[in-house]
Amino acid sequence: MTALPSEMTAIEITSFGGPEVLKPAKRPLPVLGEGEVLIKVAAAGINRPDVLQRTGGYAPPPGASDLPGLEVAGEIVAVKGNVGAWKVGDKVTALVAGGGYAEYAAAPAPQCLAVPKGFDMVHAAALPETFFTVWTNVFQRGALKQGETFLIHGGSSGIGTTAIQLAYHFGAKVITTVGSEEKAKACRDLGADLAINYRTTDFAAEVLKATDKKGADLILDMVGGDYINRNLSCLAVDGRMVFIAFLQGAKAEVNFAQVMMKRQTITGSTLRPRTVAQKAEIAAELKAKVWPLLDAGKVKPVLYKTFPLAEAAEAHRLMESSAHTGKIVLTV
Repeated sequence: MTALPSEMTAIEITSFGGPEVLKPAKRPLPVLGEGEVLIKVAAAGINRPDVLQRTGGYAPPPGASDLPGLEVAGEIVAVKGNVGAWKVGDKVTALVAGGGYAEYAAAPAPQCLAVPKGFDMVHAAALPETFFTVWTNVFQRGALKQGETFLIHGGSSGIGTTAIQLAYHFGAKVITTVGSEEKAKACRDLGADLAINYRTTDFAAEVLKATDKKGADLILDMVGGDYINRNLSCLAVDGRMVFIAFLQGAKAEVNFAQVMMKRQTITGSTLRPRTVAQKAEIAAELKAKVWPLLDAGKVKPVLYKTFPLAEAAEAHRLMESSAHTGKIVLTV
């Protein structure tokens, strides 16, 4: 095995603020804990939580790296303790609680998955955060079933493009909201039955119209704010609403009488603070139910643009502009 260097290049958050606070720095290699693998990072995905962390709104959980980055792909170069079947030389993609924007990253072995057949490292790095998030919120917590109507806001985002594809392949009717006709077409091409331009159309009215006033059985929302009551108005009897972010605010005044009358369920989750054991359960289901779709080419991440690691600030500027469709990835 090639000797590992004593330090690496990583992207630090030098202070809370705009994209310009992301700067390259030299850091020691991560110290592995029991049951962890060290990955020589080839690519790392960019996600909205990274932006929140950079601005001071999403602190790393205790014990996690202070470096941003929640997903990586690369080659295992070291292991510590019981890491199951993983070994040095294996190519993996992994969910991490931080530290992805670097040349090396430590990951709990149960949060690693094999790079799907035919995937390069850039596309592999675009998988973990969105696929773990969608699987646990849409299929585990949201219990989406074949034949149900599913409304996903932000259909052109990394989460949205993943949710559309998986819901479509598991037999749901998919409705999404987008900000342009170009993004609407992209979502329809991925399997959405209906893409509503929220800038020009009342999405709640359109959902009721498309479902003969029944409403959506499941709504995945990352917007919050005034969307909360509008979501409830177009949520079906026995419908479920799952929150994963609040881009327009986490507070709203809600008349819960309608929730009671329609037996609606309101829930939500965050992924990053959950335990390794909990994330391992998600990984196991992904391996069994979703990775075969990736291996067969039936589902794939939508890649919008890549940036070199040193240009992480530019990648964040693009993320915040919302001009992209799909994923933004750093190459190392």
